[in-house]
Amino acid sequence: MLVHSAKGRWAAWALFAVLFLPLFAVPLLVILAASFSTNWSGALPSGPTAEHYAAAVRGESLRALTTSLITAVTASLLALVVGTWAALAAASLKERGRRTLDALFMLPVAVPSVVVGLAVLVAFSQPPFLLNGTRWIVILAHTVLVTAFAYQSVSAALHRLDPMYEQAAAGLGAGPVRVLLRVKLPLLLPSLNAAAGLCFALSMGELSATMMLYPPDWLPLPVLIFTATDRGSLFTGSAIAVVLMATTLFVLLAVSRIRTKAAYR
Repeated sequence: MLVHSAKGRWAAWALFAVLFLPLFAVPLLVILAASFSTNWSGALPSGPTAEHYAAAVRGESLRALTTSLITAVTASLLALVVGTWAALAAASLKERGRRTLDALFMLPVAVPSVVVGLAVLVAFSQPPFLLNGTRWIVILAHTVLVTAFAYQSVSAALHRLDPMYEQAAAGLGAGPVRVLLRVKLPLLLPSLNAAAGLCFALSMGELSATMMLYPPDWLPLPVLIFTATDRGSLFTGSAIAVVLMATTLFVLLAVSRIRTKAAYR
């Protein structure tokens, strides 16, 4: 923290607590409390129970969690490959070409995700690219939505990368492919891990585009949470939401450990 006096640090922490607790912590704590409750009494839920978690970790909920994990992992890997490839290509372009590529990759983020879902639905509902009604159209939409974050993360890392490493490797006789695989990508590994974690978290929570595209046999967990609360099963939906948050947090912590080890390589 860039505050050197004790009073300044206390004031900064107090301001952080005032802003963080009402905006972020309290809503999540209310969801956690609702997942252990049977009714709503006054401003807070009441009636302690753990029965909602029995339904949240089996049957349809477990299948939806598996669907979300497969979708998020696949979309994150595809986004990482495409985003890294595009960032490496953009780094060799002139300023105008790089700005054009930046705009193209940021376009899905600049519009509502439901627009991206509609675009994917229209584009892939006719032969020869008929994906409508399959799991692949959901994975494709998630990939389109998260690739921009992978691209921006790798582009920023490339901008900070010291070109002397590549020049030294090339001066020692390494070809372009060897420089890429043995020098550039290892130096980018912390940023790649960070991008993978961000893409995974965004995909796990994506709802708007998914609602337009998912087939009956490929139901992600956010859609199940929405349908449960829409039917009035607020407490069951809260328990499923806690499972979703816990799973996402667990994966992000695992990715963070990998990123920390990669940073010390």
